Amino acid sequence: MKKFLIGFLLLGLTACSSYPHETQGAQNAFYMGDFDKAANLLDGKSKEDSKDQLLYLFDRGMALELAGKYAESSSDWLKADKMSEVKDYTSLSTEAATLFTSENIKQYKGEDFEKVIINAFLAINYLMAHNYEEALVECRRVNQKLYKYKSEAKRNYEQNPFARYLSAMIWEATGNLDDAYIDYVETHKLIPDFTYVKSDLLRLSKRLQRDDYSKWRQEFGDLTIPTPKEEKNTGEIILIYQQGKSAVKRPNPVSQRFPKFYARGSIAQRAKMEIDGQSESSEKIYSVSDVAIKTLDDAYAGLVAKKVAGVAAKAVVADQVSQKSPILGLLTWIGLNAADQADLRHWSTLPESLQFVRMRVAPGKKTVKVLGLDGSGNPDGEEKTFIADVKAGQKVFLNWRSLK
Repeated sequence: MKKFLIGFLLLGLTACSSYPHETQGAQNAFYMGDFDKAANLLDGKSKEDSKDQLLYLFDRGMALELAGKYAESSSDWLKADKMSEVKDYTSLSTEAATLFTSENIKQYKGEDFEKVIINAFLAINYLMAHNYEEALVECRRVNQKLYKYKSEAKRNYEQNPFARYLSAMIWEATGNLDDAYIDYVETHKLIPDFTYVKSDLLRLSKRLQRDDYSKWRQEFGDLTIPTPKEEKNTGEIILIYQQGKSAVKRPNPVSQRFPKFYARGSIAQRAKMEIDGQSESSEKIYSVSDVAIKTLDDAYAGLVAKKVAGVAAKAVVADQVSQKSPILGLLTWIGLNAADQADLRHWSTLPESLQFVRMRVAPGKKTVKVLGLDGSGNPDGEEKTFIADVKAGQKVFLNWRSLK
């Protein structure tokens, strides 16, 4: 019995200090903007079969994406996507051990929202590599997964407006206007206050001679849209803006046994895109942090049920030990509960939100300056310059992340 207890305690206590401590250097490099260094530091462990391998693939993929290495990033995320979708098999001995220690000793399979959003980021990668077909496949997979969770697992998940809107813009960029219109309509259902989609619905319903043009005109009022001639003779620059730092997992103040997501309070709130003396600020379409917080809060009842079972199992073991030695029984009870700590593992390099900026410009090579803005609309010191070759009637997609 003594060896049994010591083994469980050591297993639980060592598991609690693995991923965050082992990746501190990579995290520091990432948030200093040295994405190549972060990716290199995560490289070895991302290839090793371990209980934290999925996390290494998540974070290395993000570092590679922001370094502009889209093919390598996609390779990591495709592995992660496959790994997260494999049926969650845990040996009986490991499952039993979690009752006495914590969930940290199990292989990390990802939160539901992480399993979904990975396909949105794969779509961004393919889009940046001009592989529109694969980008559309990943956009569809986002909402297919959400539908599956809702219908089969009875999770109260809505469709993802970012994936819908990105899909709509890609359809439009490839000349599939009817498909684009359908996805613009679906986006509007999900986020009716999103300004850009109102213009899109007016533009395309008029261009496609849809009967609901009058409905959109009545709903959106005097919103100005470009004429078909203006659309033909100009191009459009679209910035995908990944804003700030997503929510972080910490122990729940109610009980250290449970994890809880907390917003980090990013300084950067929006991005401003400047081209040819004109500027436009970004608009949020999807909050990663809000979804993370809600997803874990919704799973709280299941976590509580398992912890109750764990407490009962600990009590049985401690009681058995107490029958031979009351003092050792008390120490066993204290030790088992000390080892029962919240599993704080999560995809730590996600942005707080996903936003878009769109600007219609004359054809030609354009210098595009992007600045991060704080909550008061003032520059926060982050900026990036792109050179975009804009052609008439076409769209150019850009991707930028702020880290403050």
